[in-house]
Amino acid sequence: MRTINSSNIKIEVVKDKVEGGKFAFDHIKKAMEKNALVFGLATGSTPETLYKELRESELDFSDKIAVNLDEYIGIGSEHPQSYAYFMQEQLFNEKPFKETHIPDGLAPEEAEIERYNTVLENNPIDVQILGIGTNAHIGFNEPGTSFDSTTHKVALTDETIEANKRYFESKDEVPKYAYSMGIASIMAAKKIIIMAFGSNKADAIEKTVNGPVTEEVPASILQKHQDVIMIVDEEAASKL
Repeated sequence: MRTINSSNIKIEVVKDKVEGGKFAFDHIKKAMEKNALVFGLATGSTPETLYKELRESELDFSDKIAVNLDEYIGIGSEHPQSYAYFMQEQLFNEKPFKETHIPDGLAPEEAEIERYNTVLENNPIDVQILGIGTNAHIGFNEPGTSFDSTTHKVALTDETIEANKRYFESKDEVPKYAYSMGIASIMAAKKIIIMAFGSNKADAIEKTVNGPVTEEVPASILQKHQDVIMIVDEEAASKL
């Protein structure tokens, strides 16, 4: 492991996603030792090694609160490709939390956005876990999303749909919309841990760390946060 310091982002370069999961776990454990209560959680393949470490650990989340980044619109929590289902399988079944909050993909838009913003207001996030898209999206906040955004309905880009089609039987089955925590909501977290593995993330990581802060590169706003840990493998860090 080697460390790169760039602006406000501390970058930890690890061998692979397995080692990355262990390093992220260490940061979660340290946060819990400092009485972190609310954890913002991400889905997708990136955090799976972290969730494996958490499942196999002695850490107790029974008094903690989980708040998830996003959920597809149009599928319910029992759908095997919903993010609610993913979180049950990856973490909650073995590590129950006191409370878990995930957007409801079947709820009416206006009411659900209001509800989830209230959830976030009532549960300020201590540690937020993030992945990053090849276009530098965080959550489902695609390029062009306002840095002032809170919970909102997102029209997924073709690039994101293409990246997610591997989880469905066909591209046509991938939902076209999602509810997502907004960028302002993400930035309100006290600490952010962003993870990225693989050469296909190298461009996004380079722009996030070294590029201008612009809404066309959503993750670039992390340069403005006071406490960001970036955990990347050598391939994802190859353009830094």
